[in-house]
Amino acid sequence: METLIKPQAENYMVLHPIGWETFVRISEELSPNSSKRLAYNGGYLQIMSPLGEHENNNWFIARLIFIMAEEWDMNIKSFGSLTLKRDDVQKGIEPDACFYLKNEPEVRNKQNIDLNKGDIPPDLAIEIDITSGSLNKLPIYAALGVTEIWRYDGGVLQIYGLNLQKQSYEKINQSLAFPDLDITLIPQWLQQRLILGETATLKQVRQWIKEQNQ
Repeated sequence: METLIKPQAENYMVLHPIGWETFVRISEELSPNSSKRLAYNGGYLQIMSPLGEHENNNWFIARLIFIMAEEWDMNIKSFGSLTLKRDDVQKGIEPDACFYLKNEPEVRNKQNIDLNKGDIPPDLAIEIDITSGSLNKLPIYAALGVTEIWRYDGGVLQIYGLNLQKQSYEKINQSLAFPDLDITLIPQWLQQRLILGETATLKQVRQWIKEQNQ
């Protein structure tokens, strides 16, 4: 019987103990040209290096988000894998992608986001976690105030919404950013683009949205 081995999509390194000042210095030295993603919480620093499958899924989901924003006539601002950090809670993270939608007017004229200076956190962040890292990132995002997280593990897309009272995330079945979206279609589109190609799949996505708008 042949054993199927799931290909690795990310390389992880976790360092401990690492001080907050060290994390800040490393994030400043690596950004903005590094492909690595950092996450810091409670003295643990995770460094993730994305591989091909990770980045391909990340970029396709980002393209889906732009198309949905365009077709549903929503202004959007993307900050990619911007370093999000707050000194007061000593937590920081670099999402695979992050977006402003509802709060886009608040950051429309900004070229950088600094949560330490009172900038509002993103409305939506994307996390691709196929190999499965060891650091739980949801408490970091919750402390930073990111409203919604999309986490894709290579087969299933799970959406988390921030409960402000509990300062933690709950699994939700409807996107806060895109309430008209059938979230079960995202994994289908991700698989479909491997068969039909990305351009053909994106055309079908646009057609699906137009039909919903009728």
